[in-house]
Amino acid sequence: MTSFMNEWRPIFSRFHLIIIKDPELNEEIQIPEGFNIDVYTKSDIDRLVGSSTSVPFSGYSCRYFGFLISKKYVVCVDDDCVPVKDKTGNLLDAVAQHIVNLNTPATPFFFNTLYDPFGKGADFVRGYPFSLRSGVDCALSCGLWLNLADLDAPTQALKPEQRNLRYVDAVLTVPLRTMMPVSGVNIAFNRAVVGPTLFPVLRLAGEGKLRWETVEDIWSGMCAKVICNHLGLGVKTGLPYVWRTERGNATESLKKEWEGVKLMEEIVPFFQSISLPQSATTSEDCVIEMAKQVKEQLGKVDPMFSSAAEAMVEWVKLWKSVGFGQSS
Repeated sequence: MTSFMNEWRPIFSRFHLIIIKDPELNEEIQIPEGFNIDVYTKSDIDRLVGSSTSVPFSGYSCRYFGFLISKKYVVCVDDDCVPVKDKTGNLLDAVAQHIVNLNTPATPFFFNTLYDPFGKGADFVRGYPFSLRSGVDCALSCGLWLNLADLDAPTQALKPEQRNLRYVDAVLTVPLRTMMPVSGVNIAFNRAVVGPTLFPVLRLAGEGKLRWETVEDIWSGMCAKVICNHLGLGVKTGLPYVWRTERGNATESLKKEWEGVKLMEEIVPFFQSISLPQSATTSEDCVIEMAKQVKEQLGKVDPMFSSAAEAMVEWVKLWKSVGFGQSS
């Protein structure tokens, strides 16, 4: 934590930080001075959500406890990432860029070929309907990665030397009904609007501890995108970048992630075809309705999906019971 926090000091020192200690971590967390932080441990998790919940809060999933207790905007960056410099050589403030993305409208109903029309130096192109130029609220901002992109284990095994060094100074709105893999490595969201849609419920039987050995962020991200589509909310991708450094053994990781790679062939058609009722008008409503369809349609494919559906319902109950619901 010390090197990570010091790398981010110019940016993070201006904000309140929530640090969740992995319940499986025995060592003490070493945090340098000069930050406004609250550290939560296993005892805090047990006190607020109970020790018998079916929602996991260990490994990468410990961050989701922070989602429960945070306020309006949440920004997440993995601990193997450091800030990058933009094309002018200035430090890119990832937090500020995420907030800009969330505070400016998204345009999911009609694609603008000149990037985000609300970004610096861009605008709506000729032919863009004026009736759609006001846009909609942006609920989710998906940042990207330089150096080591968030690739799956098979791709990393085939291309071990591949690096992403292309800095594209742009933000795009993901079009309506277009699905996407949402990476938890570098992400921000409006918690008051879409917070209940991001949850750690899908766990692979043999998943590992590295990011690409899990699929919980991919699963919850697709749930969030479908719900954003239904509620008329926007999702953006592009800036900000972070510099990612973690590299494990891709061949070993493939053994743990392969189950998730195969399941994606079942998951994607489900999310492409799912329809939520008009009576579902909040994120919580949508998660409950989606959980029903997950259990009915995917539960027969693999019992893991039935467990995920049950955990989705449990997550909504936690979201409401902890007392930090949409009104906060």
